[in-house]
Amino acid sequence: MANLRDLGLSEYEARAYRALLQSGPTTAKELSRASDVPMGRIYDVLTSLEQYNLVRSQSASRPKKYVAVEPATALDRLLEDKKRELDARAQQYEEIVDDLVGELDAAEPVEETFWTAAVGPEETVDLLIERLSAADAQIVMVFSSYTKEFFDMDAVGTLVVDELSKALDRGAEVKLLMRPEIVPELPESIGRRYRETLAEHDGFDVRTSENVSGTFTLIDRNEVVIEVPHPLKSEAVFGMIDLKDLEFAESVRGEFDPRWADADPLSLDL
Repeated sequence: MANLRDLGLSEYEARAYRALLQSGPTTAKELSRASDVPMGRIYDVLTSLEQYNLVRSQSASRPKKYVAVEPATALDRLLEDKKRELDARAQQYEEIVDDLVGELDAAEPVEETFWTAAVGPEETVDLLIERLSAADAQIVMVFSSYTKEFFDMDAVGTLVVDELSKALDRGAEVKLLMRPEIVPELPESIGRRYRETLAEHDGFDVRTSENVSGTFTLIDRNEVVIEVPHPLKSEAVFGMIDLKDLEFAESVRGEFDPRWADADPLSLDL
C-alpha cells in the first residue's frame, strides 16, 4: 500500500501532515497531541514540512499556527522533489561510470584463442550487441540471408544500428556486405533508420555481392561472431558463436577482402 514515506517523508512527518489535513489550522502543541509526534520533535518536523512546501504557517498569530497544503499540490511537490533527486543521482552515477571507464581499461588483447556461444534469440542478440560495443577499429558485417529476428526494427534492428553509430563515433570503420536479393526484403523503416543514423559517417559503407555465404561479423582484427541458423527454420536464428582467434579471423578476412573489392556499392536509398 502506498505511503507518504515512499515519497521521502519520515514517519513523524507523515503523521504530522495527515493530522494537519484533519485538524485544519492548529498550533504545534495541538498538532503534537493529534499526531502522536513528541513535543520535543514537533517543531523540527514542522520546519521540515515547511521546507518540503507541504505546510504553511501564520507567523502573526500567537501561538503560531500551521495549515496543510492541499493533498494534490503536496503530492505534486513531493513527486517533483523525488524526480530532481533521481536526476541528480543518475548524473552522479554517469560521472562515476565516466571515471571508471578510464580506470578499468582492459589490457592489450592477449593473442589466445577463446570462444563462447549463445543459444536462443535473446541470448544471441545480447552477445552480438555486447561484441559490437567492444569494437575499437573496425566492424565488418556480412549477411547472406534475411532473418526476421535480426532485422526487427523495433527491437534488434534499432539496437544494432545504435551500436554501429556509437562505433563510428569512436572512430571505428563499419562495412556491411549482403547479397543483393536481401535488399528488397528489408522493411522501409530499416532503410530510413540506416540513412538517418549512419549515412553521414565517412567510415560507413555498404555493398552487395552474389559471392556471399554465411552471416557473420568481424570485430577488429582477431574476433569473429558467427550466426548459427536454425536447422529446421531457415529464417530463424538458433544461436551465435563468438570466437577470438587471430589466425582464424585473418583467414576469414582474407576471404572477405576480395569479395568486398568486387562488390557493388549500394546507395542508402534502401
